Amino acid sequence: MSSPLVIAHLSDLHLGAHVPASVAAIADEVGAFHPDLTVVTGDHTMRARPREFLQAVDVLDKLPVPRLVVPGNHDLPLVSPLRVTAPYARYRRWIGEDNAVARLPGLTALGINSMPWWRWKSGRVTHAQTTTLRQVMGQASPDSVRVLALHHPPFAGGLARLVGRSRLTRALRAARVDIVLAGHTHVPSVHQSRHGPLVVIAGTATSYRVRDVPRSWTMLRVTAEAVEVHERFESEPGAWHTGRVVRHLRRPH
Repeated sequence: MSSPLVIAHLSDLHLGAHVPASVAAIADEVGAFHPDLTVVTGDHTMRARPREFLQAVDVLDKLPVPRLVVPGNHDLPLVSPLRVTAPYARYRRWIGEDNAVARLPGLTALGINSMPWWRWKSGRVTHAQTTTLRQVMGQASPDSVRVLALHHPPFAGGLARLVGRSRLTRALRAARVDIVLAGHTHVPSVHQSRHGPLVVIAGTATSYRVRDVPRSWTMLRVTAEAVEVHERFESEPGAWHTGRVVRHLRRPH
């Protein structure tokens, strides 16, 4: 890898429960870092209403390309027959397919839909998705950075535990995934999983639904030796600064 790969990671925009100044500034803020890939890990809307999806499309379209985007629990209708009959119809109409692949020189990324319609807000990973994970990463070059993106933190416990977590853990190891990107908690964090990949959770980028930390997004700089995670916090609406930089050595494949 001759130069660092830059990945912009945003999550939990919650259009419909957003701060207008934050929304207005986020595209320029992210674009200033010239990311090779922009990843947005779900909860683009607050209640999956059509007007919120239209707002989300406007925001997403201004973010740097290429983009990898996955749905979150708020992107399914909450109290509506559509929750059962067509839970992903609005998302697919305005945002696109909910399982997607991004391939760049030196980088292979897979985004999966971790939100089943039959759970209230916690997630699941299916057998078909883990099969796809193995297949997609199996096609990556040996030195490629391998990234999985989903809305739900993969190793949460208790009621937040993923259905299918054991199969996902096995697939992450078999696929030699380097980085997992997720959201959902509204609290940024970085930790090296004992299951292999570095797990990076992004906070909420534009919503007023913060949880004891400011709005934030995450920028990753990936080299052959290490992953640097820069957490960008909002100091006032529309103004951002780097609050923390975490450096992790990459494990050999």
